[in-house]
Amino acid sequence: MWTLRDARATDLDGIFAIYDHEVRHGTATFDTETYTAEQRQQWWTHHGRPRYPSIVADDAGFIAGWGSLSPWSDRCAYARAAEVSVYVHPERQGAGIGRALLTQLCAAGKEAGLGVLLSRITSESHASLALHAKLGFGRIGTMHRVGEKLGRVLDVELMELQLDSVASTVAPA
Repeated sequence: MWTLRDARATDLDGIFAIYDHEVRHGTATFDTETYTAEQRQQWWTHHGRPRYPSIVADDAGFIAGWGSLSPWSDRCAYARAAEVSVYVHPERQGAGIGRALLTQLCAAGKEAGLGVLLSRITSESHASLALHAKLGFGRIGTMHRVGEKLGRVLDVELMELQLDSVASTVAPA
């Protein structure tokens, strides 16, 4: 059984095994080239508690999924907003890992003093859209035909979770 914990530098191979699969075969990321070792290290230096945590679902040393918060923008006025990323190993999808990761990231964002979490999700990712909605994210709108990957032109849904409003509650995992 997997458990959630903060990611460690030694998890990078497992994290990027999942991410690289999505780069090559999926539309959960619009990256089209896998990260180099240097880019992986750079990513790692920007993802740590308290503000922008990265967490993993660890199944006896096997990284079954991971998630992180990242700055929404490098412009100072957006400092209260972060983007959520959640990825689950293809063989572990449907086991509740994504929900657990997203729930923990929402709690970590609130704890870090962030005001808003944002997610960009391809319109075809019905499970991800439903998961975000179940955890209180609302749709802001659709960015039509903004991405092209794997020979397809894709729409992207933008979703938000207001962490610092009275109405903001995150459903338990």
